Amino acid sequence: MRIVPLLLLAFAAVSPASTPPPSRLSHIYFLGNEYVRLDDWGRANGFQAQWTVWKEEIKLTSPNLSMVFNIDSRRMLLNGVSIWLSTPIAFRNGAAYVAPIDLSTSLNPVLIPAKYPAGKQIKTICLDPGHGGKDPGNREGRQQEKKYTLLLAQELKSTLTKAGFDVVLTRSGDTYPELNDRPEFARKRGADLFISLHFNSADSVAAKSVQGVEVYCLTPSHATSTNTRGATTGTAASPGNRFDAKNALLAYQIQRAIVRSVGAEDRGVRRARFAVLRLAEIPAVLIEAGFMTHPTESKNIYSSAYRQQMAQAITSGLLVYKKAVEQPVK
Repeated sequence: MRIVPLLLLAFAAVSPASTPPPSRLSHIYFLGNEYVRLDDWGRANGFQAQWTVWKEEIKLTSPNLSMVFNIDSRRMLLNGVSIWLSTPIAFRNGAAYVAPIDLSTSLNPVLIPAKYPAGKQIKTICLDPGHGGKDPGNREGRQQEKKYTLLLAQELKSTLTKAGFDVVLTRSGDTYPELNDRPEFARKRGADLFISLHFNSADSVAAKSVQGVEVYCLTPSHATSTNTRGATTGTAASPGNRFDAKNALLAYQIQRAIVRSVGAEDRGVRRARFAVLRLAEIPAVLIEAGFMTHPTESKNIYSSAYRQQMAQAITSGLLVYKKAVEQPVK
């Protein structure tokens, strides 16, 4: 897949003043969900809508932005980067429909980043190397995920420090902080962002064919997760849902940077209710930085040079996020 760069100027393509909230668009209810017409929302924001011949795909375009939606699918593309929606795009009476929750928690946060209060800056980042100690994480032969999440965290700490951030780690050795303690550690250290680092695996049937990078942010309250593995089944609001908009923007910018810089397969921005995301009282994401079960990708994971490249990509995404949300210093 060719990934189209998302320029910072693209954020100006839709001005906050011209963007009506989903509540001002005509709502309909069917298939047990609430929807608004996708082309109505697009026109209100200066996009042109174009269907494929068989009306299986609709594209919304403006001078700097391109969004592609597929009927009956939760996966869409925003300037070439995959985002998984909470609700599939629906089709009725010749029109495509999108859920308002996806406009407010997945698309608008990326198109129109909400600014931090004047003077608020991102200074301290908490890195959470997944697993550790009694919990090895994924195992492939003698290789254990916990070793490589710590190595990636150390390399990422180095690049972030060079970029001017203060960095703290939830673990610096082969220990196991309890999941609930990890976001609490970030809070006590005054961190501004929480980044949990992991490597993925696939079941034995698909192990050798599944590869790519995923970045997770917290599922909005009362919405459906993309991944429920290792996560709570409830849908009530969590502390982390206070940061839904910033979570979505942070996840998108990191996913975009990794896919562009590292060339990994784009498995998209996804949603889950992992404990470290639910309990984080700051913007937070969980990165699945490749599959240990894939023969080629696993070699990359075990390579210091590749991990350094991954760390630089994540840092680049964080810098774009920082520029998007901070107000200029006067």
